[in-house]
Amino acid sequence: MDLFLQQTVNALALGGTYALLALGLAVVFSIMGLINFAHGELMTIAGYVLMYCGIAGVSFVIAVPLALTASVLAAVAMERIAFRPVRNGSGATMLVTSFAVAMILQVLFQNLISTRSQPVLLPALLSDSVRIFGMVIGVNKLAAIVATVVMLVFLDWFMKHQKTGIAMRAAAEDFAIARLMGIKANTVIAGAFALSGLLAGVAAVLWVSQRASVDPLMGFMPVLKAFIAAILGGLGSLRGAVAGGFLLGFIEIYLAAFLPPEMQEFRDPIGLGIVVLVLLFRPNGLIPSATLKAEKV
Repeated sequence: MDLFLQQTVNALALGGTYALLALGLAVVFSIMGLINFAHGELMTIAGYVLMYCGIAGVSFVIAVPLALTASVLAAVAMERIAFRPVRNGSGATMLVTSFAVAMILQVLFQNLISTRSQPVLLPALLSDSVRIFGMVIGVNKLAAIVATVVMLVFLDWFMKHQKTGIAMRAAAEDFAIARLMGIKANTVIAGAFALSGLLAGVAAVLWVSQRASVDPLMGFMPVLKAFIAAILGGLGSLRGAVAGGFLLGFIEIYLAAFLPPEMQEFRDPIGLGIVVLVLLFRPNGLIPSATLKAEKV
């Protein structure tokens, strides 16, 4: 029972990271219809800011806001430089653009910083553990769960009570009508990218705090998993992105913990098989977007 509870905490920590990344993808997709595969590079940028802050002796308490600011600014710059000029193009054009941006940034990281994984100095507190109800839980895991809850509460408040958040919700419902009502497209889309950058930055801090390293491809696999989570939850649905992220985290952790040793090499295919099985029964995702339905053929 203790092992099950311990792995549940691990699943909540991992699922929370996936949920934040999936939310970042879903926010942009709900407005632009774009899956931004360069989202992972925003994670990497935040990770390198943490690394350089550690090298410079900057306190981790100060380094975290700097990393979040860097990811937000990078996301806004990405929208302005790469995506705004092709906004009126086809979905394929924007998708190729996102891949191009991701590859360009990866090459820049490899050539200007290093091709190898670099250590990140973290506070000793994050490597400690605490005992709760007989379970030994890492402080970094608890911090990840708390940070995820705080971000989800903040996002819910922002989308319901702030002018920019309300405008994003209106644009997600019907962008054409929202523009006719006076909502500025550039402001809403830039806000969506800024929000996605913030979510990527928080996810990067959580990811680095558990691995203490950063490399040029750090964001690739987490964002690929977040994309799967977004589809699992319902592409374009913010609540679905959260549900999909947590479900994928639980699938991965439980398979790693409870699958027989001789089956561990098949862990990833089994996990994807479970995702496909869920989609067979819920083809539009766990919590489908009201504006996106699967076409019957």
